[in-house]
This record gives sequence, C-alpha cells and structure tokens, in this order.
Amino acid sequence: MTDVWLAVTTGSPGFGRPAFFPETAYAKVKAVGNPEADWTGRLWLDFELDVRAAHRVVGSQARLLRVDIAPSSEAAWVPPGYCYNYVGYWHINGTRLVYDAGGQERSIGIASLISWRGVWYVVHFGGVIRPAVGIVDDPETGPGVPGPAGGC
Repeated sequence: MTDVWLAVTTGSPGFGRPAFFPETAYAKVKAVGNPEADWTGRLWLDFELDVRAAHRVVGSQARLLRVDIAPSSEAAWVPPGYCYNYVGYWHINGTRLVYDAGGQERSIGIASLISWRGVWYVVHFGGVIRPAVGIVDDPETGPGVPGPAGGC
C-alpha cells in the first residue's frame, strides 16, 4: 500500500503498479476476449484516472497513517465462472487508506482487492462500475469504515 500511497501523493500512477493486479494474472483469471487489452484499456486506465483524482483530493503533503482492511471474515470467494473468470479468487471491498492532512485524520477507500497466490492486489481503486472518469472511493473526514463484503 505504500506504493499506492506514493502514487496518490505524487499523482503518478506508475508508482502504484507493484500493488496493482498483474496483467499476467488477469490474463489467467478472466474469461474475456483479449484480456491483455481489457487490462490495459480498462483496469489500468481506470487506476490511472482514479490515482489522479485521489491526488486532487489528498494532495502531496498528506501522510499515510495506516491501512484499514475489512476483517478476513468479510472476504468473499468468487468461484470459477462467476464475474467472467476461469479460476476462483478471494476478493475484499472497501479497504481504507487513513491519512493525516494538515493535522486532520481523513481517509479514502480502495474499492476492490483480489488475492492472487496469497498476495492482495488493488484491482479497482476508485470504483468497480463507473463512468470513464477518475473516482475517489468514499472520501471521509476520519477513518471511515472498511467493507462491505461481497462483489466481483
């Protein structure tokens, strides 16, 4: 998440790439035509737009305090054949990046994480279903609440 935070505070999405769901994994998981093009033209593009939108909200001077993730009991197993996928995976919604901005605790959400081979990755930063613009997931004064469970 420090990579994602660096991306947000600099407005440079590339810094978050190590924390983003890998293209090679996406190609193995998703049962869509040309998954590589979908990853580049949808998933990664949405991440870039969302990071830039989050940067406009968070700024460059904010300091990450912690990452609040929903309890593991809220992780959802997405079985093969559901959500256009070949293989199953674990999914969790609503992780919170809690930060200090000028002495005030604030937070933004991460819409969706996917576990691949035991590592959690960002797959949708600002939103899952969305217009073609950058989204900041649930900005709050204070820590916000992780979750809810479910989703693709």
